[in-house]
Amino acid sequence: MSTPATVGPGLPGNGIAVRGLRLWAHVGVLPFEREHGQWFELDLELGVDPALAGGTDQLADTLDYATLIGALQRQARSIRCHTLERYAQAILELIVECHGPLPVQLELRKCAAPVPGFSGSVAIRRASGSLRLPLGEPGPSS
Repeated sequence: MSTPATVGPGLPGNGIAVRGLRLWAHVGVLPFEREHGQWFELDLELGVDPALAGGTDQLADTLDYATLIGALQRQARSIRCHTLERYAQAILELIVECHGPLPVQLELRKCAAPVPGFSGSVAIRRASGSLRLPLGEPGPSS
C-alpha cells in the first residue's frame, strides 16, 4: 500500500471524513463502565489529499477508510482504560500505525455519561499534524 499524500496547512477542506462511527468499548473511571462497556461515537477528519486518487481512481492512491474503520472496531473491542483522553490518544496512535503520520482531527463522544440528571454526551477533541480545529472552536486543552 502506498502512503497517501497528506494535506498541508494551506489546503483546508480537503481530506476524508468519517462521521458517526459507533464503537462499543470498555472505557470509564467507574468500574462498571470498564466491566460492562458502553457506546462511544467517533468523528474523524483525515488530512489526505484526494487529488491523486481523484485522477487515478485507484484505492492504493488514497487512504482505505474501510480498513481503518475495521481496525478501530477491533481496537474498541480490546481497549480497557479510564479516560476519554487515553482512548483518543490510542485512536491517534492506531491511525499512525495503520497509515503513517498524517493530519488528523477527531471528536470522541461518550454517548451516555453516567452523570445523574444528565442525558447528553461528553466529548474529547484532538488534533495532530497540520490539521487544526477551526478558529473560535474550543481546543483539546479547553
